[in-house]
Amino acid sequence: MLMSGAEFDFVNPENSEFTIEDIAHGLANTCRYSGQCRRFYSVAEHCLHVSDLAKEHAFAALMHDASEAFVGDVTRPLKQLLPEYKRIEAEVEKAIFERFNIAYPMPTAVKSADLRVLAAEQLQIMPKGTARWAVDAGIEPAIISVSYLNPPAAKERFLSRFNELYEQPRKRQALRRRRG
Repeated sequence: MLMSGAEFDFVNPENSEFTIEDIAHGLANTCRYSGQCRRFYSVAEHCLHVSDLAKEHAFAALMHDASEAFVGDVTRPLKQLLPEYKRIEAEVEKAIFERFNIAYPMPTAVKSADLRVLAAEQLQIMPKGTARWAVDAGIEPAIISVSYLNPPAAKERFLSRFNELYEQPRKRQALRRRRG
């Protein structure tokens, strides 16, 4: 059951009646790193940072972890052991991207921004030495500042950014129609 009262169907996610509010609520209340960080840090805040960094793909970047609103934030090492989970997560992601007209698969620029934000987060909110992998891989941490937004603030900021980015293409199309 979702916050909106709708049910989510993991077998047929494209037929589920989820809303952007369900996504924002789930992401704002889901802690990154399985909660193993200094303080509560939501997936919604993480998505905001990635969206700010991947400017040319800001909307896709905002939505890049949207599936986690329904499947949770499973750590990468555990996810590698769960091939069926990865398949389900991919199907949920496809349904979300289709619903909100986002190109699938994700642009590589979003994946790159995600890794840079991940490296920066680990420097700020995880134990010392956690981000060593980024140095070894040549990934430059993004310049971000983790705010540790509480869930209501993270949800509000996520929805605000969503509305700003989701409306932009429609406004451009309307302007072109008026000019044409």
